[in-house]
Formats: sequence, structure tokens, C-alpha cells
Amino acid sequence: MSIAVPALRPEGTIALIAPAGPAALDVEKAGQWMRARGYDLRIFPGVYERDGYLAGSDKVRLNDLHKAFADPEIDAIFCLRGGYGTPRLLDSLDFDLLRANPKPFVGYSDITALHLAISRYAGFVTFHGPMFNADLLGDKQQPTESSLFSLLRGQLSAGSELMHPVAYPLTTIEPGIACGRLLGGNLSMIAAVMGTPYEIEAEGIILFIEDVNEPIYRIDRLLTHLRLAGKLAQVAGVLVGDVAGVDKAALEQLLKQTFEPLCIPVLSGWRSGHCDPNLTLPMGALVRLDAGEKRVVLEQDVVFRA
Repeated sequence: MSIAVPALRPEGTIALIAPAGPAALDVEKAGQWMRARGYDLRIFPGVYERDGYLAGSDKVRLNDLHKAFADPEIDAIFCLRGGYGTPRLLDSLDFDLLRANPKPFVGYSDITALHLAISRYAGFVTFHGPMFNADLLGDKQQPTESSLFSLLRGQLSAGSELMHPVAYPLTTIEPGIACGRLLGGNLSMIAAVMGTPYEIEAEGIILFIEDVNEPIYRIDRLLTHLRLAGKLAQVAGVLVGDVAGVDKAALEQLLKQTFEPLCIPVLSGWRSGHCDPNLTLPMGALVRLDAGEKRVVLEQDVVFRA
């Protein structure tokens, strides 16, 4: 079970960093959006920079990340976008600094590398949730925003069910109930850090996976990679998020082929990832997955009130 982080307090300050790729930001719109929700926005230098496919140099992006965690006036950290770049930072992260200053950290896609590293070496809950630019400023439909803030503000505690919109039916691939830490994220990134000190710790977890722009044979390849590495045999259950661009029937067939021999619960179709709406999930938190009843329930508090 990972350590809960301080709840996002009313009228707090939220940091915006760009640990991966660059994106144009409407600074005025960004500030207005945050003030309308009762928060100040502090934009860190890398958000304004562009170094090819990276938002600034590795040094700039790493410094922003460290300073945002170290600053006692920062209550939560949002990522500008994904793309690519976070794996380049992993072997320079100051995990002692992060461990001493836990706070809500939000992002997905390429940010998966940071979720995995923080979970393994700093030990606190992070949030697989919307990017600031494309998701929040992009006006993705509810419950994108409400899912995020309900978790960060502590409105959901141990025993609470993570609600899923009825407009997007879930699919039970394999029924059953399992408890474990929810961990994972972007499937391509999970596979990319295999064989490194930052690879996913899979023993007893509820594995969460999502991806985008990967044809079905590549999804097969990525899952096979995890299976051959012995990771899938270690997990207690699987929650499959959005796999954008893949035929649903083909994906369900692949999931059945992959996980049926393991006799573990598998639930598919959770609206989290490169999709609209994009629901927030607490990475590292202890949860109960009931694939037959299509439910995910928190088994621990993910934030606490200081």
C-alpha cells in the first residue's frame, strides 16, 4: 500500500510543469481556468521552452520537477502534456527529495514512467489523470474534471467506489475479485522501461493499462513482452483503460487469449487514458477490483488532510 498524499486544500497553489513534450499554452486562459476553481497557478520555466520534441533540456525539465516538489507553497503538480521525455529523467531523480515532500502529482501517457518510478522509490500515491493542456483546457466532458478533483480534495476515501459513466459500458473479460495496489499506465511505456531499475513491480498488483495509436498486433506484442518477462503471471487482476484506435472486438479477443490462462479478474473499457472523458485513477493505491460486478473500490485513503 502506498502512502497517501496531502489533500489539495482550498485556495491552494497548483504547479504546472512540462516533464515530457512541448505544447503551446494560452497563459491567460490557463490562469483564468485555475482561478475559476479557486486555485493559483504557478507555471514553471520548462513550460515556455521547446527543444525539438522535448519541452526544454533535460536539466530544465528535471529542475522544474524537483523545485515543484520541494516548494512548500505548491499543493499539487499538474503536467502540461505527454509525448516523450520522462524516461530521460529517471536516473537523475532525487527520490529522497520526493519522499520528503509528497504531494498530488497528475499526468498520463509518457508520464507513466514517473508514476512507476515514484511508486517504486518514493512510495506515495500519484494520479493517472488529465493533462492540463489537452484535457482540462481542452474542455473534455465530465466526469474528467470532477473525477480528478474529487480524489485530490479527499472527497473519496477508503470504501468509496470509483464511479464510471453509464454511457460507456464496461466489459467483463474474466470475472472474479482481487485486491492489490493499482499500478501501471501507458502500455508502451510500461514495456519501454522493462529491464531497467524502474520497471513495474507486478507482484500482487491490479495492473492498469491503456494506449493510443498502436494497432492490435503491437498491443499483442507489448502484452506478450510482459508475459514473457514474467510480469503478467504476478498480477492479481487487470483493469484495461482506453486503447484508442483499436477495434473493440479484436481487443477483447486478444485480452481473452492473454489473460484467460491466468485465471485472474479482467475488466475492460475504463475511460482513462487518451479518451474523452478521461477519468483519474490513484496509482499505487490499494483497490478492490470486482470484474464481474464491474466495480473498482478504494481500499485506502489516497489523500489526507494536514
